[in-house]
Amino acid sequence: METATPRLVYDDDCGFCTWVAEYADDHGDFELVGFSDLTPDQRARLPAGFEECAHLLTDERVYSCGAAMEEVIARLDDPSRHVVTLFRYLPESARARIREPVYRWNADRRAWWGKLLSR
Repeated sequence: METATPRLVYDDDCGFCTWVAEYADDHGDFELVGFSDLTPDQRARLPAGFEECAHLLTDERVYSCGAAMEEVIARLDDPSRHVVTLFRYLPESARARIREPVYRWNADRRAWWGKLLSR
């Protein structure tokens, strides 16, 4: 049973990443933690090369990259969570084969996304 608010860890030097994190916070229950604000305990829970993507830290798990975004979207109070509900009918292996390349494609274009969506 989860007791602490999940922590969304993101690149706070990236305008698009900040926009995504703030959108998630506006539509869900998250504690936002930028890479520059990580505590030693939080950093210890993250995988090597953690700066490559976003992460969601819960009491029991660490979700990284596409898995983090899937879990974040599932926790939002907007209609996008229903897409994740349907997506989760697929086996995890199939979800990962879709989710991770989509995440990486968007992450690799975050400067472009930042011109459209940033705070």
